[in-house]
Amino acid sequence: MALERVIGRVPQPRRAALARVRDPESGELIDEALALWFPAPNSETGEDIAELQLHGGRAVIAAVLAALGKIEGLRPAEAGEFTRRAFENGRIDLTAVEGLADLVAAETEAQRRQALQQLKGLLGDRAEAWRQQLIEALALVEAGIDFSDEDDVPKETMARALALVTPLVDEIAKAAEGGQGERLREGLRVAIAGPPNAGKSTLFNRLARREAAIVSPIPGTTRDVLELHLDLRGYPVTVFDTAGIRPTADPIELEGVRRATEQAANADVTLWVVDATTLAGAGREVIALPQGGLCWVVINKIDLLDAVESRKIELSFERELTVHLLSGLTAAGVDDLIDHIEKYASEFFTGETVLVTRTRHRALLKETAQALAAARRAAIEGREEIVAEHLRLATRALGRLTGRVDVEDVLDVIFRDFCIGK
Repeated sequence: MALERVIGRVPQPRRAALARVRDPESGELIDEALALWFPAPNSETGEDIAELQLHGGRAVIAAVLAALGKIEGLRPAEAGEFTRRAFENGRIDLTAVEGLADLVAAETEAQRRQALQQLKGLLGDRAEAWRQQLIEALALVEAGIDFSDEDDVPKETMARALALVTPLVDEIAKAAEGGQGERLREGLRVAIAGPPNAGKSTLFNRLARREAAIVSPIPGTTRDVLELHLDLRGYPVTVFDTAGIRPTADPIELEGVRRATEQAANADVTLWVVDATTLAGAGREVIALPQGGLCWVVINKIDLLDAVESRKIELSFERELTVHLLSGLTAAGVDDLIDHIEKYASEFFTGETVLVTRTRHRALLKETAQALAAARRAAIEGREEIVAEHLRLATRALGRLTGRVDVEDVLDVIFRDFCIGK
């Protein structure tokens, strides 16, 4: 095998062994490494796997890959190929594959925890347990329909099938509710919006802790939407810097205003930034707040006002509004705003452990719950064939969720439990 060609032997299974890695043609020593051997089926992919733990220099890795490339039958793995082989060999299901992808892409502690739970079977194991119960129920209904004249088939199979199905209807429907899992993958969306020259880009740069956006006193400098990804207390937050919202005849600026309005409408929180100097003596009535969604008023440039003026402006706002006074230039009040965003993010994502982390999961669970509800209604009406069809649809939907769809499962249960045709 290939391992023998490069290290001269095969170590004991699942035990790390010191090995000298050599070029299979010239015999030149490339590196001293640790070699491990995982014979099938007890490996990550269910196939024979050898692992070389090399010194991590680029030259070492390149030389070992070149040496392996000289062995007939070996080729570089395609992207995701090891994971795909693990799935095809039944080592993991589709939800675990998605969990692994999310784990690799995780940027915050909360995302890492959620992805690891999926990788370890949080949804996959539950879905497979549900599927097995549905297979049992379907087998009972199928047996009652097709083999009603057999003595081995017990009576009241429909009642027994309903006893298995009824608890699952509400359980699966409840699991499909909400959307927190998907939101955690995407992050809390915070849009910085407001009129031109209010200091939105300056605030954006303060949150980014770098010059991420161009700051200029010229109105309309920001035309496109800029994104900033933050890790706040382990929770993902995406901040959007948008163009100043105002009437304009400039077609390019008008597109920026349209995008800014759209971002504010779709955000979880909108930071509506206004220039403190435009509010002196006027207060809240000069601000046109966006409709819908959660909006916090950010009064910027307080460094241009004295304490008395700042306090008057703050008191002019309704108590139910969240108001932050700050200076993007001096950073006064910015930390308080960040603390507020952090607190809101922790509350936004805190709750029970969620099963569903992708839209695909939710759609298939809803499809399953709807099919089960239809099966229960058909059973009450005494339409056994319709019950069986809806149970098949529900079982198929759960199978698509985990990637395990096998009609033979139903036949296995029928013949195992009823010994038909003995």
